[in-house]
Amino acid sequence: MAMETLSPGTIPSKAKSKCAGIYTRVSTIDQHPETQLHDLREMAKQRGYEIVAEYSDKISGAKQKRPGLDQLLADARRHKFDVVLVWAFDRMARSVRHFLEILDELNHLGVEFISFRENIDTGGPLGRAMVVIVGAIAEPEKNLIVERVRAGMRRARLEGRQIGRSPLKIDRAQLIDDRRSGMSLSQVAKKHRVSRATVCRLMNELSSDLQEPPASGLAA
Repeated sequence: MAMETLSPGTIPSKAKSKCAGIYTRVSTIDQHPETQLHDLREMAKQRGYEIVAEYSDKISGAKQKRPGLDQLLADARRHKFDVVLVWAFDRMARSVRHFLEILDELNHLGVEFISFRENIDTGGPLGRAMVVIVGAIAEPEKNLIVERVRAGMRRARLEGRQIGRSPLKIDRAQLIDDRRSGMSLSQVAKKHRVSRATVCRLMNELSSDLQEPPASGLAA
């Protein structure tokens, strides 16, 4: 077997570490991506990846517009990184079709995809096959969850239970008297725990009622 001979003073070059881009997504602004970021940063550290960019979205999984994901794909086209790290499949795309479209584009760009929760790496053919299988299973599972929620809401309505926040009870006459007494919109809104727009609406409704002509009656 032939062996490579190094000339005197030659130092073997160290393999270049891969550059990684991290993507996280949470469904609401009240949630935070720190847990996902911690796991993905640890994964990158263990694999010797250099994190060059982190992208994040705070948006529902069903929404089409995702600024963070759009920027990630734009940077992937510029070959800014070699691998994309996500916490789970459902953080990445809104449907199986969308997910596979993203994977196809990353594959054509030569960018690997790694999912922390599913432990899937598209660096090899087995990883890509597993992505398709798991993604196909995840879609009907999500649909089942949505249907269960809707069924629960239908049942609650049939049983007469309140869904969501109860409507505010407003003393309309007192609110109008307070406004007429010289209280500002903000003062009236704060006292009755409503918005300024609600105060304006009620006052406008009163004005409309007062301006309506009385119904004409028949002569006796």
